[in-house]
Amino acid sequence: MRHNLFVPNKMPYAKGKNRPDVPCILCAIVEKNDKVERLEVHRTERFTISLNLYPYSPGHLLIFPNRHVLDVRELDPEEVHELHELQCLCFEALTCAYQPRGFNVGYNMGDASGASIAHFHLHVVPRYPRELGFMDVIGGARIIIEDPNATQEKLVQIFQELTTENYPRKETQNEQSCL
Repeated sequence: MRHNLFVPNKMPYAKGKNRPDVPCILCAIVEKNDKVERLEVHRTERFTISLNLYPYSPGHLLIFPNRHVLDVRELDPEEVHELHELQCLCFEALTCAYQPRGFNVGYNMGDASGASIAHFHLHVVPRYPRELGFMDVIGGARIIIEDPNATQEKLVQIFQELTTENYPRKETQNEQSCL
């Protein structure tokens, strides 16, 4: 049986309405522009990790280069390696915070892919058992049980803890070793 995933509050944004007046929203986040809502949880010299303003599930993260890049093929080998390390760091941080049962990871490049932002970014979406509830299916509304600012605060702390201890680790941490 096929199921459709709707994020109805994103439609005006995807159509260009209610967007901040900036050339690139991800560049504006990097530049700390006050015109955009910033839900940044971690930053390196080359990349920023931010909560998605329109999450598919609690903890939905975006990893994007601090320089304006349209296509993953524009990344140099060091950036590709760091992107992978940051993806693993996201898995670890989200596991510490929420204990998801799985992850979806991917990116959309180009208009035909459904990309709504013309700046390369990688989605890290934690997945939980029985995600679709009554309101999702019947009401056409998504219930996010945690305020994005609370999610941001929690993840900022976890990312700080994880990155001050010589990340990347060679072993996968279990839930008992989380904060």
